[in-house]
Amino acid sequence: MSQTSAESVQALFDRIAPVYDELNQTLSLGQHKIWKQMAVKWVGLKPGDQALDICCGSGDVAMLLAQKVGAQGRVCGVDFAAQQLEVAAARQVYELNPETTAPIDWMQGDALALPVSDNQFDGVTMSYGLRNVMDIPQALQEIRRVLKPEAKAAILDMHRPKNPWVRGFQQWYLDNVVVPAAKRKGVTSEYEYIAPSLDRFPTGEAQERLALAAEFSTAVHYPIAEGTMGVLVMTK
Repeated sequence: MSQTSAESVQALFDRIAPVYDELNQTLSLGQHKIWKQMAVKWVGLKPGDQALDICCGSGDVAMLLAQKVGAQGRVCGVDFAAQQLEVAAARQVYELNPETTAPIDWMQGDALALPVSDNQFDGVTMSYGLRNVMDIPQALQEIRRVLKPEAKAAILDMHRPKNPWVRGFQQWYLDNVVVPAAKRKGVTSEYEYIAPSLDRFPTGEAQERLALAAEFSTAVHYPIAEGTMGVLVMTK
C-alpha cells in the first residue's frame, strides 16, 4: 500500500476488526488456519521459547504460538490497530487454557519500529502484514533485530500466482466473492485494495533477495495454494 499513509492503514484495520475473521475465512476458502499453522511450524519453536507475532490482527497466530511454546514460554502480539488488539485479547480469554499455554502480551506498535528489545525472540511470525507496511526492507531489518542469533522468522502472505489460469481465478474470486462479501459487511473499499496491493507486492524471489539484503543468513520462499499464497522463511 505504498500510496497510502500509515495512518490510513491503521484506520483501515481498525474498521474491519469486527468482521476480520469472518472475511478471512471467505478470502482463503477456509484454508487460512492451515497456512498459519504451517508458518508457525516453520519457525521451529520449542516449549519455553519466546515468540513474537507481528501484525497479529485478531490474534489467531499469536494463540497458535502460545500453544506451541506452552505455559513456560511467552508470546508478544504486536499490531498497529487498537481495535484488532481488543478483539484478540477477548478471544484469548475463551480460546486458550492459561494452564497449558503461554501468556500473551498484546502491544500496539509499528512493524517498522517494534516496541521490543534486540535479540529477544526465538521465533517471529507475520501473517498478511508485509504487503501492507510502508517500507518492506525496514520491516525485515526490524524482524532481524529482534530475533536471537540463528533464530527463524516466517512471513505468510498472499501473492500473484505465475500460472495465468490460477491468476485469473484469483482475480475472479476477489471480484465476485470477496468484495461482495465485504460489501454485505459494509467494508467494500477496505477489501477492494487487495488486488492492487498484490500487483505491487514483491515476488517470492524478490522477497528472498530483500531478506538477504537485510543480512539474514538464509531466506527461502515457499509457494503454497498454487502460488496464491507463500511463506518466506528466514534465519538470522
